[in-house]
Amino acid sequence: MADPKGFLNHGREVAKSRPVDVRLKDWNEVYVPGSLLPIISKQASRCMDCGIPFCHNGCPLGNLIPEWNDYAYREDWAAASERLHATNNFPEFTGRLCPAPCESACVLGINQPAVTIKNVEVSIIDKAWDSGDVAPQAPERLSGKTVAVIGSGPAGLAAAQQLTRAGHTVAVYERADRIGGLLRYGIPEFKMEKRHINRRIEQMRAEGTRFRTGIEIGRDLKATDLKKRYDAVVIAAGATTARDLPVPGRELNGIHQAMEYLPLANKVQEGDFVAPPITAEGKHVVVIGGGDTGADCVGTAHRQGAASVTQLEIMPRPGDDRAANQPWPTFPMLYKVTSAHEEGGERVYSVSTTHFEGDEDGNVQFLHLTEVEFIDGRLTPKPGTERKIPAQLVTLAMGFTGTDRENGLVDQFGLDLDERGNIARDADFQTNVPGVFVAGDAGRGQSLIVWAIAEGRSAAQGCDRFLTGASELPAPIRPTDRSLMV
Repeated sequence: MADPKGFLNHGREVAKSRPVDVRLKDWNEVYVPGSLLPIISKQASRCMDCGIPFCHNGCPLGNLIPEWNDYAYREDWAAASERLHATNNFPEFTGRLCPAPCESACVLGINQPAVTIKNVEVSIIDKAWDSGDVAPQAPERLSGKTVAVIGSGPAGLAAAQQLTRAGHTVAVYERADRIGGLLRYGIPEFKMEKRHINRRIEQMRAEGTRFRTGIEIGRDLKATDLKKRYDAVVIAAGATTARDLPVPGRELNGIHQAMEYLPLANKVQEGDFVAPPITAEGKHVVVIGGGDTGADCVGTAHRQGAASVTQLEIMPRPGDDRAANQPWPTFPMLYKVTSAHEEGGERVYSVSTTHFEGDEDGNVQFLHLTEVEFIDGRLTPKPGTERKIPAQLVTLAMGFTGTDRENGLVDQFGLDLDERGNIARDADFQTNVPGVFVAGDAGRGQSLIVWAIAEGRSAAQGCDRFLTGASELPAPIRPTDRSLMV
């Protein structure tokens, strides 16, 4: 184990962020490069090697956290990387983007600050890339079987890499112009620089995975034709149908879904635009939705030079500590201050938008809202609390309701949906259509990146079993197992 007194000798330290006034001038990641390595060995030593590591249960991937903590403490980075990759294809993604339910389940966290599992993880993988310990793992022989993966987000990439390494010939179809899905165009550069995706894509190409961009299954290529070409199909198309806000004035110019706004900022960083077609520069910005996507809009607006940024959330402000009905080791709903919130703006809770007001040219100028409260279990407007705030750019970040039904993919395959509108699947992640599997948000609904990777790996295991009659890939997490869900 690591230092048996590590958690007694060392307090919790996390990655240092660059000063706000510095990082708002660029789009680089907010953290100080290399700031973790001097402290990470001591932080890893805080892992208690507890008898029952509940962090395993908190992590949907079942990451071997005590093992790679021990290696990180001893600074055996190659061994730490091997243990990390044993359960996670892309730890540099989760180490930057995952909300770390493993830390909420850390045994040390019962009465002390939890181990900085996420910081240890990202330190291990960054060191592995710098040391050349991340190499392509091409299969020793090919199976002769072919698989199409629809979608190149974390679920699709994980499924594709696992199936390629099992010896199948895999092609990934992505409707956007670049590989990465929401990792590419939904996550701002300041949260994860896209070089991390690019080098994984190059690793996967070297292993044999093929990529087809600019092809939307259902529109550019019929799903039935795709199924004829391949022995199996894995659908990892995400839950991209955004929840809308049908209130008066919604049709005004300047009101956009978050996923209409955020990708354009990323395309500027890719060199596609000099300036984004939708920009917050000089405008009063209102972000509707208090989750991570809303925070991404906040940080993007700051960097574009917004005059003001206000984030609205219909639910009450979460508490700073665990609520009684969210005991350890569950993943609690806590008040979270992201790097974007550190940079400024106002957060307003328990409010609901009633309508938008525009100018004579049809451009949004004000947002009208009212405070709400729970009465008999329902959110109800509070009389006399109506007011309006300036709003020249509004982004809707209220979540997603399911996979895209308009492009024909679901209907052309003839897929069944579950009661929540997601693509239905069995314990092997197979749909009602033999040989067609589903992973990630398309089957699970909007969720975490760590769940997407876990489901991609699990769908690959089910697909491999379908193709070969057996599988040597890791056993899947069953989609019906609610005990691990967060």
